[in-house]
Amino acid sequence: MLSLHVNGKKQQVYVAPDTPLLWVLRDNLEITSVKYACGIAECGVCTVLIDGEAVRSCSVSLQSVQGSKITTIEGLPADHPVKLAWIEKQVPQCGYCQPGIMLQTVDFLSRQADPSEAQINEALDNILCRCGSHPRIKKAIKMVADMTKE
Repeated sequence: MLSLHVNGKKQQVYVAPDTPLLWVLRDNLEITSVKYACGIAECGVCTVLIDGEAVRSCSVSLQSVQGSKITTIEGLPADHPVKLAWIEKQVPQCGYCQPGIMLQTVDFLSRQADPSEAQINEALDNILCRCGSHPRIKKAIKMVADMTKE
């Protein structure tokens, strides 16, 4: 049995220590906002926060996150600036990739409070969104930056 700290709650799971975090979150804890797409940490769809840092959960073993605080999109409060901006700018189209992008945004803005358009583009460069909502995502990120510097 291994323990995890997910979205502020301690969880016990009975899985092999080398099981990818993605599958533990989805299959054992039923947190289906964490999506599977590429399985090789290339697309960003499975991104979660581990101790505040955006990490691709498909490439991280359960054993490697013991003692860490894991946050999925459900772990952000409803009034979190990223969630508010995503709603205000009507970002999602299909929504499949949005939880991962939102969590990567939280990490990005924690390190770059007032990003330029080029920095936003670079931060999104390694996340795939097939429905093409990147223009709205960029507007939402800028909105969050503006909200948090006030």
